[in-house]
Amino acid sequence: MKLRTLACLTAIALAAGCATDRAATDPASAPAAAATPAPPVDEAEAARLAARVREETRHAWRGYKAHAWGHDALKPLSKRPHDWYAHSLLMTPVDALDTLILLGLKQEADEARELIATTLSFDHDMYVQNFEVTIRVLGGLLSGYQMTGDARLLELADELGARLLPVFDSPTGLPYTHVNLRTGQVRGKLSNPAETGTLLLEFGLLGRLTGKQVYYDKAKRALVETHKRRDPGTGLVGSWIDVETGQWTDRKAHIGGGVDSYYEYLYKCWRLFGDAECKAMWEQDIAAVNRYLADEVRGGELWYGHADMGTGRRTATRYGALDAFMPALLALGGDLDRARRLQESGLKMWRLHGIEPESLDYAKMQVASPGYALRPEIVESAYYLHRLTGDPKYRAMGREFFEDFVRHCRTEAGYAALKDVRTKAKDDSMESFLFAETFKYYYLLFAPEQALDFEAVTFNTEAHPLRPVKAREE
Repeated sequence: MKLRTLACLTAIALAAGCATDRAATDPASAPAAAATPAPPVDEAEAARLAARVREETRHAWRGYKAHAWGHDALKPLSKRPHDWYAHSLLMTPVDALDTLILLGLKQEADEARELIATTLSFDHDMYVQNFEVTIRVLGGLLSGYQMTGDARLLELADELGARLLPVFDSPTGLPYTHVNLRTGQVRGKLSNPAETGTLLLEFGLLGRLTGKQVYYDKAKRALVETHKRRDPGTGLVGSWIDVETGQWTDRKAHIGGGVDSYYEYLYKCWRLFGDAECKAMWEQDIAAVNRYLADEVRGGELWYGHADMGTGRRTATRYGALDAFMPALLALGGDLDRARRLQESGLKMWRLHGIEPESLDYAKMQVASPGYALRPEIVESAYYLHRLTGDPKYRAMGREFFEDFVRHCRTEAGYAALKDVRTKAKDDSMESFLFAETFKYYYLLFAPEQALDFEAVTFNTEAHPLRPVKAREE
C-alpha cells in the first residue's frame, strides 16, 4: 500500500486523535477518553486491515533486505545494519520466518529460510544472552521447523540448544545469564525470574523433537527452582536473584520486564506439555499476583503495580508496555473479568498520548519512561481477548492501535521506535520482535480464525507458535 494512502486518516481515526490530544494535555480527561467506544469493525474492514498489516510487514522486510541483509537488525533511520554481537545470529530472519509464512509472504519466507539454513552459524567465540537467544533464535528455529518440515532448521536448533546448555550448570540449577557459544564458559550470576523461568517451552519442545530429555529436564528444573524461592508469606517472586546462592538481591515484586514471562511460562508449559506441576505452580503464583499486585484506583480501574516481596505492601504504581501482556495471560487462564478490565486500563494508557509509553505512573496518569520500542503486548492482549470472547470491540481497539502505530512509526525503510511518546521523536531502532510479534498479532487480530488454529498452538513469549509433541517412550 502506498505511503500516501497509509498516511491518510479516516474520520474514525481523526476522532480518536482528538481524544488523544485532549488526554495528553489534561490527564484528568483520560478516563472519559478511554471510555469512548470505537465504531465496530465488520468482516470486510477486518479483511482490509489484515491486508494492510501484510503489506506493512512486506514494507519493513524489504527495508531490512535492502539495508541489513544477513545482519541481526535494521537501523531504520540511518538505513544501516545492526548486530548484537561480533557475529550475526540472523535475529530478524529467524524471528520473522513464521510470520512471513503465516501471512502468506512466500517469496520472503523462502529467502529467509534459505539464508538461515545456509549461513547461520553458532560456532563463534562470543558470549550471548541465553534468554534472548532462546526466545528469539531457538524459538524461531523450532516454529520454523514445525511449519516447514525443513530438517536443517531442527539441526540448527539442536546445535544451538547444546551450546546453550552450560548455562544451567550452577549450584542451584538456575541458569547463568550468558554463555560462550564455542567454549561453553558462562558468566552473569545476577539474573531475574524472566531469564531463569522463560526457557521450558523452547528447551522442552527441543527435547521432545530430538528425544534428548536433558533439554526438558534442565529447563524444567530452572523453572521449579525459581518458583521454590517465592516468599513463603506472600508467594511473590522478586526482581533479581543470585543464581549461585539462590538469594534475592532485589525484592521488588511486579509483573513487568524481568519478571513477566516467568508467569507466562508457568501456564503455557501446562498448555503445551500437559505438565501438571506447572499448572499447580501457576495456580499458586497467580493467586499471589492477584492478591498483592492487582490495584484498583479511581473507583474501579484495574492495574497491576509493584509491591514488596515480603510484605505485599505497595511500593510503586507503575504499569507499562511490557505489563500489557497480562490481559492475554489472564484470559488464557480463564479469568476473563480481570482480563477485560485490565485491557481497558491499557487502552487508557495508550490514549493518553496516542501510543503507549514504556512505563506509566497510573495513579497520577503521568509517563514515567517515555519510549515506545514497537512492542506487541497490548495488541497480543487484544488478539487473545477477541479470540476467547468473540467481542468485536477488541478488533476496534486493534484498529486504533494500528492506525496510531503506522502514523507515528512508519519510515521510508521500515518502522522506527519512538524516543518519547509525547513528542513522537523517532529512535533509530527496529528490533526483530516487530516481525515475530507485533505484525503477527495485528494480522491475527484481523484475519479469519482459520488463519491459525489457536487451540493447536502455544505461543512462546516471542510469539513463535509451537505445536505439542508427545514425549518419546524410554
